[in-house]
Amino acid sequence: MSELIQLFIIFFMIGCVSFGGGYSMIPLMQTEIVNRYQWLTMDQFSDVVAVAGMSPGPIATNMAISIGYMHLQLPGAIVATIGMVLPSLLCIILLAVFYNVVSKNEIWANALYGIRAAVTGFIFYSAIIFTKNNGVFSSDVSYTLSQIFIFIGSLVALMYFKKHPIYVIVVSGLVGVALYS
Repeated sequence: MSELIQLFIIFFMIGCVSFGGGYSMIPLMQTEIVNRYQWLTMDQFSDVVAVAGMSPGPIATNMAISIGYMHLQLPGAIVATIGMVLPSLLCIILLAVFYNVVSKNEIWANALYGIRAAVTGFIFYSAIIFTKNNGVFSSDVSYTLSQIFIFIGSLVALMYFKKHPIYVIVVSGLVGVALYS
C-alpha cells in the first residue's frame, strides 16, 4: 500500500473515532504516528502539538497538516488533512439531516454522556504525556520549578483573570525567553 493511502487511512480512522475536539485526538495520533509507524519522534510530535495548539484553527487539522507535511511533504499534508476532516464533515451532514430524530433519542443521549467522560480522560492523558515528554518533570529542579510557575501562572491567567489564550501564550513565551536565555 502506498504511504499516501496509508496516511489517509490513519487520519481518517483517527477522525472517525475521536470525539470531543482535537485535544482528545492527541493520544490516538501519538500511538499511530510515533509509536506504531515511527514517522515522527516524540520530540517532533511534541513540537507539532505545541505549534498546532497555538496556531489559528482547529488543532487536529493543524496537526494533520504538519504531520502529513513532515512525512510526505505537500501531498502528505493534503491527504492527511482530507483524511482528518472527512469523517467530521460526513458526520455533521448526517446529523444535520437527521437532527430531529437523533436529538430525541435517549440511547444516543446516554451514549454521549459516556463519550464526554472518556474524552475528558483523553484530554487529561494528553496533558500528562505532553508534560512528561517536555521536561516539566526533569531532574533539573530550577528548570522544573520555573516551568511549574509558568504552568500555574497560565492557569490563573486563563481561569481567574479570564485572559485570552493568545495573551497567555505570548507572555509565556516571553517569560521562557527571559528565564532560559
